[in-house]
Amino acid sequence: MDDATQPIQVFLLDDHEIVRRGVRELLEAEPDLQVVGEASTAEEALARIPAVRPDVAVLDVRLPDGSGVEVCREVRSQIPGLACLMLTSFSDDDALFEAIMAGAAGYVLKQIRGNDLVTAIRRVARGESLLDPTITTKVLHRLRNPSEEDERLAKLTPQERRILDLIAEGATNRQIGAELHLAEKTVKNYVSNMLMKLGMSRRTEAAVFAVKAGVGRNQHHS
Repeated sequence: MDDATQPIQVFLLDDHEIVRRGVRELLEAEPDLQVVGEASTAEEALARIPAVRPDVAVLDVRLPDGSGVEVCREVRSQIPGLACLMLTSFSDDDALFEAIMAGAAGYVLKQIRGNDLVTAIRRVARGESLLDPTITTKVLHRLRNPSEEDERLAKLTPQERRILDLIAEGATNRQIGAELHLAEKTVKNYVSNMLMKLGMSRRTEAAVFAVKAGVGRNQHHS
């Protein structure tokens, strides 16, 4: 088989089996698309994607054990030519910002029609970007004009950001551990490391800072 007739190899990451099954059936009906692997968690995806080396990875943004954005960043560091297409239930500026930073080629809502998803996969496989130019411009503006809060937040790893989100919501170390599947002692280490990066000594300071910076899943930007 020469390259011209080689099907586009696609990997699916979504924690809902019904979604994966629907997308797989949709793609397998196309002669030029082939599903070469699936995962329901970030951990599975990080193990399987480098093993099968697909052309396109369709990644759900929200996962039980992390984010498709982190998966995108991680696997693209191993397979630079991989095109990641982020799949999400709702439009979220912050997730989009992170997706662009992670090198995602596109971002589509789960409400997308089947044919449009097929077209999106073909386009990112060709090396095109599906990111709306106005959104990309907004992200570049944020990068070039970071607020003081943004600069301090930029020092944090995605996991530290997630812990800061939970601190902003008033969660204890034990609750954070339960939410992120981490030992309480591990959370404690994360928190002290995070406070050090932010130049703070108490978690109450971090909570106030987080709320001011608009961090936290329940925060509404004013």
